[in-house]
Amino acid sequence: QVQLTESGGGSVESGGSLRLSCAASGYRYSSNCMGWFRQAPGKEREGVAAVNRGGSTRYAGSVNGRFTVSKDDNLNTLYLQMNSLKPEDAAMYYCAASSGSCLNSFLLLLPTTYNYWGQGTQVTVSS
Repeated sequence: QVQLTESGGGSVESGGSLRLSCAASGYRYSSNCMGWFRQAPGKEREGVAAVNRGGSTRYAGSVNGRFTVSKDDNLNTLYLQMNSLKPEDAAMYYCAASSGSCLNSFLLLLPTTYNYWGQGTQVTVSS
């Protein structure tokens, strides 16, 4: 049974940093693609950052240069380092995993690519 558990959310001031973690179990972690999504109240879930089996990454334009996605294959953990946070970054952040390789990087930020989801971790940014 695949389980994804996020942690690291919290409240920060604008300009601050947070690092989110997603621990994966029951999943062939190193073989597939994983990503981070977020959803603010009243808005659709959007892809933030993701990485595929080959190590290619993709970022949403709104976070490019501020967020960094990485993974530790030994720990089966995906990370999202978030710097220079803005109030508009506030949302519930979800970790997602796909049973596919997602070698086409275009697929990395599409929610429909992923079939496993975590419960989410809340990020709040005050101005």
